[in-house]
Amino acid sequence: MLLPKILIFGQPFTRKSGGGITLSNLFEGWDKDRIAVVSTGHMLTDVETDICNNYYQLGSKEHRWIFPFNKFQHTFPSGTVAIKITESKIILPQSNSLRKKFVDNFFFPLLKYFGIYYKLSSINLSPEFKNWITQYNPEVIYVQVSDRDAILFVQKLHAFFQKPMIIHVMDDWPSTISSSGLLKNYWRKKIDREFRDLLNMSSLLFTISDNMAFEYEKRYGKKCITFHNPINLEFWKKYQKNNYDLNLSPSILYAGRIGIGIEESLRTIAESIIRINKELQVSMKFILQTQERPPWLDKYDCVIYQPFGKYSDLPKRFSEVDLLILPYDFSASSIKFIKYSMPTKAPEYMVCGTPILIFAPPTTAIVDYANKFNWAKVVTKNSISELANAIRSLIVNKNEREKIATNAKILAEKSHDSKIVLNSFRKTISSLNNE
Repeated sequence: MLLPKILIFGQPFTRKSGGGITLSNLFEGWDKDRIAVVSTGHMLTDVETDICNNYYQLGSKEHRWIFPFNKFQHTFPSGTVAIKITESKIILPQSNSLRKKFVDNFFFPLLKYFGIYYKLSSINLSPEFKNWITQYNPEVIYVQVSDRDAILFVQKLHAFFQKPMIIHVMDDWPSTISSSGLLKNYWRKKIDREFRDLLNMSSLLFTISDNMAFEYEKRYGKKCITFHNPINLEFWKKYQKNNYDLNLSPSILYAGRIGIGIEESLRTIAESIIRINKELQVSMKFILQTQERPPWLDKYDCVIYQPFGKYSDLPKRFSEVDLLILPYDFSASSIKFIKYSMPTKAPEYMVCGTPILIFAPPTTAIVDYANKFNWAKVVTKNSISELANAIRSLIVNKNEREKIATNAKILAEKSHDSKIVLNSFRKTISSLNNE
């Protein structure tokens, strides 16, 4: 089957983020000359080229800030990316980290508080970009948006190049955008209207979980289709765990991002393991595999930090430990953001065969999914003692470890096999050309 020529906006191919992994797995095996990506410059770092090597970078010719605020911005060149391939990756220079931290953590929040942030910049279609997209001539546009600039740019893109458009939502960012500041109500209502206008332009709306699909159909009146991260069973089963005896020094692993919706729960996990080690006289370790080393880590002797490694090493790493954990924070703002999300690593955890523990609010999609199919032990109370009790139970009860791990492996093969998911994904997108 000849797959449609597709243009992707908003998320490049990378295996260093959940969104990038999901995108890479969904488009695995797509004809390379029938796929192209357009993205802002700050996202095009450490991009992989095994699926796509046709990238257009939105830079200074498209993304413009008014004076004097343009002086605070890192400037990116516009145009096709000059690909420097190192181990099948595009390597682009990154902006100064100190400057970026100042802009992201102080400057932008200040502008948002005073309600002027959304008026200071815009992304437009430059003549160079119009020429590039006309020459490429996509048949379908696939987009991920999560801010106002992206919404308005995609509206302009669709108006210029009126082809069927798919929107894929990964987190419920519409519920959290413009949640503070002097003009928060004005901007929340305005961005909501603009997002609804964008949805009305789209031919299909994809969501990351069934819970999100149900909520978005109710909220926006638009039928949704769920597509989550599919897994290559052959790749992930290479080191699949089948022996559920504990290691001499038990270990529990979290691999993924830190920050909004997760950070506080990671510290609660560390506190719980300290309690477990004292009560059971064991030396359990909490392995934290994240992109950045959190500053609070040195306070806990039980925590071992590991930087991100190669994606190809994950099946072995996930199978070597005794337990895997999926945490979410319990604050109201965090729940709004992650309530309908489904972690990219969930099916990866499932298939590797290591018992899974979920520590998350009861209203989240991940808790609902785990309770429905019993593929993880679940803690829904933000309590060190409750979490410690759950970890203790898994340590002392081999049958419980084996039961939830077996359920997880069965569910992964039944519902997340890439051979099944990709067939449905491709048919759904290809159907747009037949309308």
